[in-house]
Amino acid sequence: MARAFLALLVVLNAVVLLGQVWPEGAPPFARWVNVAFLVLTMARFLGELRRPPRPRA
Repeated sequence: MARAFLALLVVLNAVVLLGQVWPEGAPPFARWVNVAFLVLTMARFLGELRRPPRPRA
């Protein structure tokens, strides 16, 4: 599940980057992709912060 979530974030990041590099080529739903990417990334970061640290081997 974590790999699928990270894959989704990579795809959304690619769309966001495309919109920044080539604004004329951005899809009409680019604004919603930006918002979704920011929300999902924030959720991932908060989840990582709440998880207890793993012991080092």
